[in-house]
Amino acid sequence: MTESKALIVGISGVSSSGKTTLARLLRDIFPNSFVLHEDDFYKPDAEIPVNEAAGGVADWDCLEAINLPQFEKALSHIREHGMPPPDLVSKEDKNSVGQVDVDRIVVDDLEWKAGRWMFEDVPPIAIIDGFLMYAEGMKEVRSLFDVKLLLRTDYQTAKARREARSGYVTLEGFWEDPPGYVDKVVWPNYVKDHAFLFKDGDVEGEPKQDLLEQLNIQAMPPATQGSMTEVLKWAFDVLEAALSPRDR
Repeated sequence: MTESKALIVGISGVSSSGKTTLARLLRDIFPNSFVLHEDDFYKPDAEIPVNEAAGGVADWDCLEAINLPQFEKALSHIREHGMPPPDLVSKEDKNSVGQVDVDRIVVDDLEWKAGRWMFEDVPPIAIIDGFLMYAEGMKEVRSLFDVKLLLRTDYQTAKARREARSGYVTLEGFWEDPPGYVDKVVWPNYVKDHAFLFKDGDVEGEPKQDLLEQLNIQAMPPATQGSMTEVLKWAFDVLEAALSPRDR
């Protein structure tokens, strides 16, 4: 693989774990950075798979709902050119992430610290957020990331956050989760595609650290769970470390 003209950072994890919030915060902190959303690569509404086991509802939380060739093509374009595809228009930016509970003093401090990268010879930072980017069915996509951050949250928190959302702008309209969608679709899909990363397949338990290291995935420390401020500080340190070797 040729050297990338951007530092490509993946932020993945279960729905409502704070991926988009973290991505936007990092974009605002680091100079010369931009965000790409996996959700911008959903297939047209009529092509979203139907989950028969969940009562015949559209399954927006499975790999088959994503146009993987287009997603991979966009990431390859970023690696080659250091910028997103010029024809990409984000619909995900129309979706609110709700109230962001983060210490603004910490954000300002990190932004000041990151300012030094404006004067260093480092590539642009492409921050990619998505819900299933490290699954085994995404090996080709997974290999395109230079940094892989895995956000975690427990079932109850993910369920409460997802059910508090009003809905989502789609390629052709608007989607609202029907009752029971988290229990029937969202959480089971997350478990199915991420159990391999955790001991005994328990996605709320301890990760397989040796496998994470093998795949170059960095899971958020348990102590940061529940605090976007702490998650942000951790992610900032990871990105700083990734940029530093390029500067030496």
